[in-house]
Order: sequence, then C-alpha cells, then structure tokens
Amino acid sequence: MRKNILGIIPARAGSQRVPKKNVRFLSGTPLVARAIESALGANTLDRVVVSSDDEEVLSLARGYKDVIVLKRPKELAQSNSPAIDYVKHSLNLVESNVEKVDIVAIIQPSSPFTLPDDIDGTVNLLKNSGADSAVTIMKVDHAIHPKKLKILTDDRLLPYIEDENGKMMEYELSNVFVRNGSVYVTHRYVIETGVFIGNDCRGYLMPRERSLDINEEIDFLFAEFLSQQNILK
Repeated sequence: MRKNILGIIPARAGSQRVPKKNVRFLSGTPLVARAIESALGANTLDRVVVSSDDEEVLSLARGYKDVIVLKRPKELAQSNSPAIDYVKHSLNLVESNVEKVDIVAIIQPSSPFTLPDDIDGTVNLLKNSGADSAVTIMKVDHAIHPKKLKILTDDRLLPYIEDENGKMMEYELSNVFVRNGSVYVTHRYVIETGVFIGNDCRGYLMPRERSLDINEEIDFLFAEFLSQQNILK
C-alpha cells in the first residue's frame, strides 16, 4: 500500500549563535528557501510544510505555491522545545485539514547543501529496509575518532573512552559515523511513542563536503567558501 509522506522544514526565529539564520542569504538564497527548494525537488515527498514562529520565514514560504505554511506557537519555538512537539503540531494540523500521514521527513535549513537526492535516498532507505527510522550520516574524520578523544583533568589528558594502545593510524581504526543533521525520516507509529527516531534506525551516507551544519558564524563563513567551489557539484 502506498505511503503518504510529509516533509517538515522547521525554521524557528530564535537562533542565538547565528541571528536570523534561517533567512540569511547563502549564494543569493536564504537558508530556508534552499531547504524548501530541495524538499520540493524530492520525488518522495507528497506534501511539504514549513513550521515557524518567524513572520519573515512564513512570508517567504508563502511565495511557494506547493508549500503548506504553519504558524508555530511560541511555546513550541523555544530553544529548549523538544522537536517532537513541533512535529506533532504539524501532523495534527495537516491531518485535520488535508490527509493522513504515514511517514514524516524533517529537512533542516541549517544544512544548506542537502540535495533532493539526499531526501529521496533517506526516505527510500526507510521504506526498503523495513526500519523504524532513517537519518543522514557522515563518516567521522580519523583525527577525531572516538578512540582519540580525551578529557582534561588538572592539565592531564586521559582517555575519554579507552586507551588507544598505540593504534593511531587511520588504517588501524574502524570507520565510525555520526548523524549530520540534514534529514531525519520516521514512521508515524514511532512519533506516537513520543520520540522521532526509533530503535531500528538506518543511515544514509552523505559526503563530508555536503554535511555542513550551520550552528555558528564560522560555519556560515565556511559554507560561503564551499558554495564558491566546484567540489559541491
């Protein structure tokens, strides 16, 4: 049976480390608009929602005729507001006024180099694997491999996880991966349990150069540099 898939782009107003981040321009396009265009370009999404408490974001989103624009209540747009709450808010409004949803995909504006293929790849991984959830991931550079991480106690470096035992070369370390914050996809039944990522979660690998997550000003500067390079093509 065909699954109805909803894409949600969350874009609250209160970014503290990068003020007005979601409407800031990168290569001539606001971050939230980049996310909208990637979502609309994906073949797997039936509907695309922009959830925001920011009137500038909402106004920009209304310029796209195929986007559902949802005003997010202030209590769901705080820095400590759980993501699951705005997801449920969006789901309730869409299902009350449009149609039942089977799968939800979150597309983050803070990941400006997400392609429609990344969204489709993550959604299809979920559908084809039979998993609860699927997320985009990136390979961790060997320089910050977990076995190399330390804690600092009275100026003394101590192993964070375990002693390296002399194994520091890249070929001696297992590949490890981390969620890159770009796309999260899950079934409706997982959301009903109060979480977004289920116990059986699969990873869709994205290249490092497109896995940038903008959280600080230096990230934005790096994004501007990357956007001028041919390596993103």
